This record gives sequence, structure tokens and C-alpha cells, in this order.
Amino acid sequence: MVPESIHDFFVASGSVAGALIGLLFVAISVAGDRLTRAKEGAQIHRIRASAALTAFLNALVVSLLALIPGHKIGPASVAVAIIGLTFILAALLSLIRVREARWRSFRDAFFLVGLAVTFVFQLIQGITVSLHPADSGAVNTIAILVALCFLAGIDRAWELIGGPSFGITRELMAMVRGQDQGTDEPGGSEP
Repeated sequence: MVPESIHDFFVASGSVAGALIGLLFVAISVAGDRLTRAKEGAQIHRIRASAALTAFLNALVVSLLALIPGHKIGPASVAVAIIGLTFILAALLSLIRVREARWRSFRDAFFLVGLAVTFVFQLIQGITVSLHPADSGAVNTIAILVALCFLAGIDRAWELIGGPSFGITRELMAMVRGQDQGTDEPGGSEP
């Protein structure tokens, strides 16, 4: 059962998830040519788009089902976590299949492993809430995981649209090589 103290969080996160999914659809339509090409790197963009959608859908489903009176958040968390883990397995297999052994694909694989850890925690907490409906600590943890899914989805969407990246490694390497600010590549594909 969702405690009254966290009810408003799920109301807000359901609204935010819906809005972010809509914006993701706009971003996908804008970056559609990057997703449909048979060119090298297109599969990475498809995985990023799917990862953002998976993270946002996870947040949306958990939030909306948490608002239904009764004991719905536990089973919802379990079901959506299993779906998320299935997506991650498919995405990792896809990265292996296309054999893009560049830094960018390693970063994407690392991100997917991090998202998998989030879904495993969600699965465990969903089982805990299902077995012990009065465990408000597990519900609070699920709420934190929903927030993490928002951050993960936003990160993937940002990379999908080619948003600029300012990673510490990239900036230090640029300084060592003597590059100035005007020579940075757009798109944020490197750290």
C-alpha cells in the first residue's frame, strides 16, 4: 500500500512521465533519420531511444498503478522490472551482434548495466511490498527508483538528439592535445 505521504509524488511523477514520453516522441521524429538508416551507429541510436522509452514507461506505469487504491504498486513494480530487464538483455545482445567495439558502445553497455541494476532493485522491492504491504520503506525505495528512471531516460534522450557533452575525460584530453573550444564535435558521442 502506498503511504499517503508519498501519494503526491506518484501523482507528479505520472504527469512528468507522460510529458516526457510525449517529448521523446518529438525527439524521435526529429532524429528519425538517425534511427532508420542502415548506417554504422544507427543501432546505437535505436537502443538509446528504446532505453529512454523503457525508463519513462517504467516510471509512468509504476506511478499510475501506485495511485490505484489497494496493493498494486508491488505487482506493478515486479512486472515492469521484468519487462525492463528483458529489454536490457535484448539491447545488450544487439550491441554484441553489431560488434561496435568503440568507446561509445562500451558507454552504452555500461549504462544498460546500470539500468539493469535499477530494475533488479525495483524487482526486489516490488516483491517485498507484495509480501509485506505495510512496508513503507520498500515503497519509498520504489519512488527513488522511479526518479532514477527519469534521470536515465533524460540522459538517453539527450544523447539521442545529439546534445553536447562535457565529460571530464574529453575535456582533459582536449586540453592535453591543445584543442580550443571551437573544435569540439557536436553530438556528445565521446566522453
